[in-house]
Amino acid sequence: MASQPPPSPKRNRSFLQQFALAMELPIIMVGGVLIGGGLGYLVDRSLHSSPALTLVGGLLGFAAGIWDIVKRLLRDEKKQGNGNGGG
Repeated sequence: MASQPPPSPKRNRSFLQQFALAMELPIIMVGGVLIGGGLGYLVDRSLHSSPALTLVGGLLGFAAGIWDIVKRLLRDEKKQGNGNGGG
């Protein structure tokens, strides 16, 4: 029974890069919502207004998080050579 060769260093690096990206994504999302909502809360508090700006800030933070994730994923895909190579 033949054993398989150990994974190449390039493959290990690729796995670690993907793992690091997967760990960053939730932090980006939560951070965007917290920062946007926090800024909205501070503006609401200073203007003595309803929590409308807190909600708007949270939504803008969510949208910024999505935008950053899409940019990172597209950049990572381009860096890897457009996916599997197609042949």
